[in-house]
Amino acid sequence: MIPITTFAGQKVAVFGLGGSGLASASALLAGGADVVAYDDDAQSVAKANAAGIPTADLRRIDWAKIAALVLAPGVPLTHPAPHWVVQLAHKAAVAVIGDVELFCRERRAVAPGAPLVAITGTNGKSTTTALVAHLVASAGMDAQLGGNIGTAILSLAPPQAGRVHVIECSSYQIDLAPSLDPSIGILINLSEDHLERHGTMEHYAAVKERLVAGVPKQGIAIVGVDDEWCKAIAVRLAQSGKHVVRVSVRRTLTNGLYVDGQRIMRAAGGNVVEVAGIGGIGSLRGLHNAQNAVCAAAAALAFGLTPAAIQAGLRSFPGLAHRMEEVGRRGAVLFVNDSKATNADSAAQALACFSDIFWIAGGKPKTGGIESLRPFFPRIRRAYLIGEAAEEFAITLADVVLHEIAGTLDKALAAAARDAARSTAKEPVVLLSPACASFDQYRNFEIRGDAFRALVRALPGIK
Repeated sequence: MIPITTFAGQKVAVFGLGGSGLASASALLAGGADVVAYDDDAQSVAKANAAGIPTADLRRIDWAKIAALVLAPGVPLTHPAPHWVVQLAHKAAVAVIGDVELFCRERRAVAPGAPLVAITGTNGKSTTTALVAHLVASAGMDAQLGGNIGTAILSLAPPQAGRVHVIECSSYQIDLAPSLDPSIGILINLSEDHLERHGTMEHYAAVKERLVAGVPKQGIAIVGVDDEWCKAIAVRLAQSGKHVVRVSVRRTLTNGLYVDGQRIMRAAGGNVVEVAGIGGIGSLRGLHNAQNAVCAAAAALAFGLTPAAIQAGLRSFPGLAHRMEEVGRRGAVLFVNDSKATNADSAAQALACFSDIFWIAGGKPKTGGIESLRPFFPRIRRAYLIGEAAEEFAITLADVVLHEIAGTLDKALAAAARDAARSTAKEPVVLLSPACASFDQYRNFEIRGDAFRALVRALPGIK
């Protein structure tokens, strides 16, 4: 835990008592703050009470005595409308901040030189964050991994010289961290997302830009320049005097890092050198993972890692659970858990990585279904459809892709494993990439992926 001493002796309200909210309240209490916490869910309030966190209905407190409101990132700040607790804070002129802001204030107070890597983007945040932490740790440094990736930032070890905090930041967290100032900031990419919480693409992009705009003059802003939004942001950062490292997987750069085939190249001052190769690394398949890898390599270079150290770290990276996770192999057949692909765009990234696919898809459908995946249909040898989306997906696949309605994951895997074993392809792949939410049959995509992994590993002959 990181005790938050910057609010010692002050009264702080905390709203939203999930993982990050509980961690925030506990950290504030440990640092000497007077905490009052609340949640719209009575069970969450009871859980906080059981953990020794003082609670009260924030509609009935004296806001004049509150120094700050610490808001969980899942609570609406602006769109579609500010939550009632945000409205109360604004009415009382109380600052509304989040757990990342608490960390930033504490870091400046106790260890201002401690390295902080903050990563954001529409896609690839978690993989890039995990990969940066893996590269840093592989080089023998103390890497603390957290934020939006799963572990609340205030649950990590405190900032200190030589300890590297590698933090994934969602747009919601950035919105609540006005003084975010990472020593290395990474903006991977931008595309339309979360507009129900940000209103417009312009506002969403502006929030994301704050992460790299907060990098101090002596820090480094790493920006992917393969979309127009990020390209414009890189220009603005450079014009403001920031040290900007541009990265690309689509074009050669004269200054920056880019991917040439399966090689990460670095161009500077007219010289071009190879940093590392990504060919043959199963956890980094596909163009999207190439983008994650080049961003992480740029951060590793900033920490002084050699190309040899970066290469070793990339090769030993295990990948993330539920995202292109290789869970087993039987003979020539590879089994891949991509349960995190809860929409067609995400599933497209997995389908683009393989040529002979026995595809398990379906669940609770998203708007648009799988029509956008039609260019990948020639790669699919057979599809096994599950959940509520099965009938709809069958209509889309029609006579183009061989398919069957399996209904449930266990039946789909059994059929896919059987058919893949009979295939004459060089590397048949049984791929769970549902292009759907899980909520019709599983509480979340993690549980769905865990079920797939367990079913695969129960197959005879799996390695």
